Amino acid sequence: MSSSATISVGIQGDGTNGKSAVLANGKEIRKRGPNCGVRHLQCVLLFFGLTVAYALRVNLSVAIVAMTDNSTNPDFETYTWDNKGVVLSSFFFGYVVTQVPSGQLAHRFGAKYLLFFGLLLCSVLAIGTPWLASFGGQSAVIAVRVVQGLSQGVVFPSTHNILSRWSPLEERGRLTTYCYAGSQFGTVIMLAVSGEMASSNLGWPSIFYISGLVGVVWSAAWLLFGSSSPSENRFISAEERNLIEKSQRVVEDGEKKSLPTPWLKIFTSPAFLSLTLVHCTHNWGFWTLLTEIPTYMNSVLGMDIKSNALYSSLPYLAMWIMCYVFAILADIMNKWECISLNFSRKFFNSVGHWIPMVALIGLGYMTKETTGLAIALLTVAVGMNAAVYLGFQVNHIDLAPNHAGTLMGITNCAANIMSLIAPLTVDAIVKDEKDPVEWRTVFFVSSGFYLVGNLLFIIFGKTQVRKWNDYGIESSTEMEGKPEGKNVAEP
Repeated sequence: MSSSATISVGIQGDGTNGKSAVLANGKEIRKRGPNCGVRHLQCVLLFFGLTVAYALRVNLSVAIVAMTDNSTNPDFETYTWDNKGVVLSSFFFGYVVTQVPSGQLAHRFGAKYLLFFGLLLCSVLAIGTPWLASFGGQSAVIAVRVVQGLSQGVVFPSTHNILSRWSPLEERGRLTTYCYAGSQFGTVIMLAVSGEMASSNLGWPSIFYISGLVGVVWSAAWLLFGSSSPSENRFISAEERNLIEKSQRVVEDGEKKSLPTPWLKIFTSPAFLSLTLVHCTHNWGFWTLLTEIPTYMNSVLGMDIKSNALYSSLPYLAMWIMCYVFAILADIMNKWECISLNFSRKFFNSVGHWIPMVALIGLGYMTKETTGLAIALLTVAVGMNAAVYLGFQVNHIDLAPNHAGTLMGITNCAANIMSLIAPLTVDAIVKDEKDPVEWRTVFFVSSGFYLVGNLLFIIFGKTQVRKWNDYGIESSTEMEGKPEGKNVAEP
């Protein structure tokens, strides 16, 4: 890439109108790209891919209640397991291992097949879970969850890698939010219907059969229509491909695959380190709620599994809806050009952390007599988390689009160590599941993580492309970012 190849100016943040005043050799080549194109098809596919991933991830959270309590459906086998926290957290033992390797594999070879094989394997294992539970008990379920975690470790690095290739700068926040909203949609669907499935004639095994079969169907659709980048897609128009590629600070596919990863520069970048820390603290709070809400509602609020599953899904329904609300709000703010991209990222990240922090503090004082208020606070605590998709969640692509998959692999690996530890910490704190005082400690700890993580992101977080994004390129071009024509900063 020569320094005269392409210069993009006049783009600010994640605009809403699709404009991209792109100049090539001093001539304007585009005012507006297609409003609905192949990039949006990729977004839809990724949305449902994350729907499947999270359905497969959280199906055990409700199923485990029916699997260990024969009052739910006495027609199906139940088990006596010593430590449900270990079973619930076992997914993350595998999940953290494949994060960084997945980022590198996606960087070198493209993310399409990595995502395909990862979710296909996870889906097949879900279908086999009931048989494995009957055959090998708790140990077999832990083993299969570890392998499912290994297979799903490819999901976020692959998704971020694909988004870095498919998202024009001015649509980055919006498309990222729409894609990751699929994770909440999958959680909502799984939590909402799993209680009914467990108490039906099909019993708790149907939770695993149905989620697994849906995953196999999605894998087939992705294989047919998904692509790692615009250059590998046979359906994309030349106009849309030009819109995407000329608005990004991303090198060509051939160059990218041979681009070295600047490990030292990454791990000594304050902006990246603050991103890693906020990802860790967010995951602690979020996954404490995701894995423990069914147990909390059953034990403290006294809800049966049907109402438990339904009300457990409400917070994630709120989060799914708020994904779109926040995306629209960000679009309006950017259209009016009333805030900078840096302020936008930190504002939304604060909404996604500090409002849940306050709600969790209130939740610590709830009892059976205040069930309605407890559900409302849970809904706020989880629903407001949607704002982070316009905060730290997209910041990997802001800092280094050429290495977005690798950066996500690193931060997600560290963050999911927190996801692994969080349920175990709940087990250590909560000795009597019916004691609201012990749950209060759990919620206070999560609130503390939310407070500290976002504060560090506000102080040290950045949105300008790091210079090490182009590390290894002999001649790089100054591309897009701000009206003044610069969007590059030191580490």
